[in-house]
Amino acid sequence: MTLSSYSDVFGISHDREHDEEIRAGDLVATGANLHPYFEVLAVNGEKAWVRNVQNGADHLALVSRCRRLGGVLEGLAIAAE
Repeated sequence: MTLSSYSDVFGISHDREHDEEIRAGDLVATGANLHPYFEVLAVNGEKAWVRNVQNGADHLALVSRCRRLGGVLEGLAIAAE
């Protein structure tokens, strides 16, 4: 069997550890950190159509890997003041 990504090689799980409803219009991240940001365009089952807000590239992502950024971004804005 050939391992296809660093996540497979190092056994890294990108799934979020809590239940969260992801909807069209949400701002999300899909990795362990906060970048890049994606806008959710549509959700169908376990997949989300997302757009990178920095470069406009569209992608499909697993909903289980999307984390909403609303509260996180507000916290960062407060910390920056």
